[in-house]
Amino acid sequence: MEAQVITEIGPGDLLAWLGPGGAGRGLTGPRGGAVVVRLDGAEPEPPHGTVAALGSLPLIVIAVGAPGPGWRNLADVIVPAGDPVLEEIIGTVEARPVAATSLAVLLRGQEHRPVPEGLAAESAVYSALQAGPEFAAWRRTRPVRERPQRKGPRVLVERDGDVLLLTLDRPEVRNAVDAALSEELVEACAVAAADPTIGRVELRGAGPAFCAGGDLEEFGSRPDPATAHLIRLHRSAGRALWEIRERTTVFLHGACYGSGIELPAFAGTVLAAPGTRIALPEVALGLVPGAGGTVSVTARAGRHRTAWLALSGRSVDAATALEWGLVDAVTEDGA
Repeated sequence: MEAQVITEIGPGDLLAWLGPGGAGRGLTGPRGGAVVVRLDGAEPEPPHGTVAALGSLPLIVIAVGAPGPGWRNLADVIVPAGDPVLEEIIGTVEARPVAATSLAVLLRGQEHRPVPEGLAAESAVYSALQAGPEFAAWRRTRPVRERPQRKGPRVLVERDGDVLLLTLDRPEVRNAVDAALSEELVEACAVAAADPTIGRVELRGAGPAFCAGGDLEEFGSRPDPATAHLIRLHRSAGRALWEIRERTTVFLHGACYGSGIELPAFAGTVLAAPGTRIALPEVALGLVPGAGGTVSVTARAGRHRTAWLALSGRSVDAATALEWGLVDAVTEDGA
């Protein structure tokens, strides 16, 4: 059964479906779905309990226009009236309904979960999707390719006085995060966490981009999704950065996709060069962000903008990232 996308639904109709006895019947199916609700801000606020009624219902609520506070709470993603991104979001839901709907349901609770719980929830959803048909379909279109492995560390670690300098060093693949790089980053963060004489940690990326995301050749390469889930929880680079966030500054430049923004967003200070581009492309692969982005990006930019990034497939520039709170300043590296 394909996902059902209903356009031009009225706010009253949605409330009726979510009210007592409605339970969303007819709006969604086993593969999820979405409704588009057009709002101008003049509608009465949803009755108390409506947001809770949506809960884990596998239905994406796309609010178009200028929703009031209650409708914002009910919406999963918000699109300005007349913005062509609406069609792109609908296209994503139609192409990857399971991943898109799973993302929306996950994000509803992430703003209220402690970071460790949020990471566990994200990892569980990510692992389930890795065993699903949408990720399998993507993997068939992009078979794993063998590439020569460059010797040497993937994270360079240097000490300059009380500053620990960390550099992602896989420039030949735009610092794509593989298991080895993630492990080295965890170890470097552990050094900072254990040494009170380190006053500041600075994280950069070598080459033309800070980090273009996870290493696609490793996606789905763990023995099984359940084992991968436990590995992510045991050695989480996102959690390692979060634990030293007050002392950590990340310098972004170039492509910062997937892990390339999900990990930096855990840091206390994020600086971006003017040419930085940020995106969350995982839903197109049949997945949700898996490096902590539903926690870190949501904490900085809110769940609606996190959903917008992930469901639209678009990237945003440094100025937009600053406006959203994804970065703290736009400046040349080190300035």
